[in-house]
Amino acid sequence: MLQHVLLPPARMSDFGIDVERDAGVAWISLRNRARLNAIRLEMWQTLPSLVRALDADPEVRVLVLRGAGEEAFASGADISEFATRRGDAASAASYEAVTAGAFEALLGVAKPLVAMIHGVCIGGGLAVAACADLRVAAADARFAVPAARLGLGYHLSGIERLVGLLGPSATAELFFTARQYDAEEALRIGLVNRVVPKGDLQAFTERYVVDIAANAPLTLRAAKRAIAESQRPDPERDRAAVARLISACFESGDYAEGVRAFLEKRRPRFRGI
Repeated sequence: MLQHVLLPPARMSDFGIDVERDAGVAWISLRNRARLNAIRLEMWQTLPSLVRALDADPEVRVLVLRGAGEEAFASGADISEFATRRGDAASAASYEAVTAGAFEALLGVAKPLVAMIHGVCIGGGLAVAACADLRVAAADARFAVPAARLGLGYHLSGIERLVGLLGPSATAELFFTARQYDAEEALRIGLVNRVVPKGDLQAFTERYVVDIAANAPLTLRAAKRAIAESQRPDPERDRAAVARLISACFESGDYAEGVRAFLEKRRPRFRGI
């Protein structure tokens, strides 16, 4: 069932964030189709509480980010708002605090987070996609960070995420040239995990995430936390937290179910407990 999470009273159909839940998967759609799903301030403000609620929902195993319609994942922050909501250093700092909260919430999701990308994925849209654990792209996807053509300063945390994905040299080229990358080049540099024909994107992603959702939730949570900790400097790694999550796996009913299913040569039925 489709849930309209953000519906401003004055512009009921113009922009928002929609959620659909099916087979343990929450599909989160960025919607501002008149502007290629550009992300308005209200959408940035909505994301933290939305993703935290979905992360806490025991019926949700995987979260998927996507863009509404057929033309774009997201064309970035909505530039039409910049003069009024990002017009000087003070208002820009306030705006950046809101977007930072959205990115922090996305990065804090304990469950697998997948971005399904088609068409335009630029600027803030690419920054949102970079918060996902996995990125599946259609062959028509186009990626860019045009900050250097807008005169924007880019916050350190966003640069760090891209350096973690691409390395410093590829990140430098992405920012310095501000050019667009097609899907195959994005795959080559490690920006996306898979590229499929556009007509197959929805069906492929559905199979991809349903397979993930069928796996043991506690194992996925432990693996995701371990991956995140591995990216921190060694002295800052919370090894105890990872150890607790691993112990929870071995103490769970899911571990017993996984062993039984293997011995009985059947697919396990994991419950996350």
